[in-house]
Amino acid sequence: MSNIKLFQSKQIRTHWDEEKETWYFSIVDVVEVLTDSVNPPAYWRKLKQRLKEEGNETVTNCHALKMPASDGKMRLTDVADTQQLLRLIQSIPSPKAEPFKQWLAKVGYERMQEVADPEQGLNRARENWKKLGRSDKWIQQRMAGQETRNKLTDYWKESGVEKSDDFAMLTNIIHQEWTDMTVKQHKDLKGLSRQNLRDHMSEAELIFTALAELSTRQIAETEQAKGIKQNATAGKKGGKIAKDARKALEQKTGKSVITSQNFLPPISSTQEIEE
Repeated sequence: MSNIKLFQSKQIRTHWDEEKETWYFSIVDVVEVLTDSVNPPAYWRKLKQRLKEEGNETVTNCHALKMPASDGKMRLTDVADTQQLLRLIQSIPSPKAEPFKQWLAKVGYERMQEVADPEQGLNRARENWKKLGRSDKWIQQRMAGQETRNKLTDYWKESGVEKSDDFAMLTNIIHQEWTDMTVKQHKDLKGLSRQNLRDHMSEAELIFTALAELSTRQIAETEQAKGIKQNATAGKKGGKIAKDARKALEQKTGKSVITSQNFLPPISSTQEIEE
């Protein structure tokens, strides 16, 4: 299970391994948080090379997992578990090291709470969005849309779609159909890199995304779609329903549903670097 955690309002990609009951963290994201480097990937490459030359076992034992990249696709990135990360932090001079260690401990504790009570995970997501300045109405729509999304991906899994790249492809088909642009083009319009597009959608964009995915699932269920090809066909049909509704609304209001609006902080306070 991959998702995003926030440290001091900066995003860190994470993955929870259900079988090992272990958190994995994107190392380059952690490097960006700790160093404020203008090029975190380059910083990590140099640090990794130096540590390997020193015979550092932590670097040797680190591995890569697929996580969402700037183009919306799942791409391999170096990750570390909590213990590995704590050792790596010792090699990165940063005044944020101690607060980050406390944050790591908090993430682990919160995960144990969420396993016992899943509602706490939803409450924390709501709190994070609140901290980022989202309105109650936006948060309600974002969470409702996520539930719609989860039901669609559950159907895809049950109908024989297994690879994360296939999930991304089907998602892009639906998105392109209703918006007339790819996920990557939509992110570029909003000036996003690694951020989750849905976390930067307007209320209207969230609603039409949910309509497209709800329509897709119901069409797929009705047609008993199986595999990638049939689900892609259902995706185009579901996306078209949302497109037609979008165009009807735009004609009535004279305003575009698709917007460059985002929730990024001022560029002076943060700098997004693509991997």
